[in-house]
Amino acid sequence: MIHRGIAAFVAAVALPAVMSLTGCAPTDQAARARTSPAATAGPGGAERVSPSPRAGAARPAKTGTLSTRALSTLPVEAAATWRLILNGGPFPYPRDGVVFQNRERLLPVRSRGYYHEYTVPTPGSRDRGARRLVSGGGTEELYYTGDHYRSFVIVDVRR
Repeated sequence: MIHRGIAAFVAAVALPAVMSLTGCAPTDQAARARTSPAATAGPGGAERVSPSPRAGAARPAKTGTLSTRALSTLPVEAAATWRLILNGGPFPYPRDGVVFQNRERLLPVRSRGYYHEYTVPTPGSRDRGARRLVSGGGTEELYYTGDHYRSFVIVDVRR
């Protein structure tokens, strides 16, 4: 119970305060609404344009463009999990298929319920491990994380 309280405090108070101080992101809806499209210098001096806040519009991932990797280059368990997703299961873990909330905002921002997460088994791990596939829009988009949501790649399922 204490851990949930700490997590709630961090999510509600500490994280937004740190993000505000470091300039990472507006901390409230009103501040986001005031953000207008503006060109800013990105990494390496490249210009990037901030998205305009339109209702229902997808915004790009916070970290910029995600790299793309072929499904065949991921762990073999990822391809097996992808086949389970396409077939609707059965899934080996009770949490497979739950809504992925994209709290890290590393994926394009979409409405709640758009993303779902699935475990990519890690051989030798005593628990679910850190590897996940996250599908978006059913099976329209697929992302992989090998480090429990710290980073993602777009998965090209055709290769």
